[in-house]
Amino acid sequence: MALPENLHLQKVPKHIAIIMDGNGRWAKKHGKIRTFGHKKAVEAVRDAVEGAAELGVKVLTLYTFSTENWKRPKYEVNALMTLLVGTIRKEVEGLNKNDIRLETIGDTNALPSNCRNELQEAIRITAANKRMTLVLALSYSSRWEITEAIKALATMVKEGEIKVEDINEELISKKLSTAKYPDPELLIRTSGETRISNFLLWQIAYAELYFTEKLWPDFRKKDLFEAVINYQNRERRFGLTSEQITVEKA
Repeated sequence: MALPENLHLQKVPKHIAIIMDGNGRWAKKHGKIRTFGHKKAVEAVRDAVEGAAELGVKVLTLYTFSTENWKRPKYEVNALMTLLVGTIRKEVEGLNKNDIRLETIGDTNALPSNCRNELQEAIRITAANKRMTLVLALSYSSRWEITEAIKALATMVKEGEIKVEDINEELISKKLSTAKYPDPELLIRTSGETRISNFLLWQIAYAELYFTEKLWPDFRKKDLFEAVINYQNRERRFGLTSEQITVEKA
């Protein structure tokens, strides 16, 4: 589809993060079991990835499976893992064709071995791609990530590599799993919920938050474009006043 005329490519966020919510409710709405919603959600993922690449987004991070999701019914978790493996196999050719690199963040050691193997192979195949990086947050939670960063910094202090007073925001950011990516400028959550749900809590300190009533399986490129247009119409102040922003731009 053509890009909306009021969407300005020079003001597109470098990094967009999405909390993909509403699969279960979508399935219930259509008289299906929850796993049917997860299968239908693959179409939304494909559209979001293609749309982000068309806009020139450099990093797209999708909250795919949280550490809390392991608590869901076993049949649903197993179905999600099976779907993940099958989807990666099917989509890796398209990612390569569109010059998109696949990467992951999270405790991927907790994933079943077949999932890890498929992920590692897809990451290897797409490693040289440069147009956009698609990051899947798998077995991820922000509290887990920050805890791991604190452990790493504590070990560095214990081993004499750094002093406690050396620890600052920059060093903490370098110990997070997102260290090589710019912080998200836009966070989108679908399904009408207005929570962050333990996702990129450190990184979204100054991100613009966009909530839509659209259930994730129904999310399409036009919805992504609407979110970006909404983002572009906001004034990002980073703690400054509007007057200060005006002076800086002058």
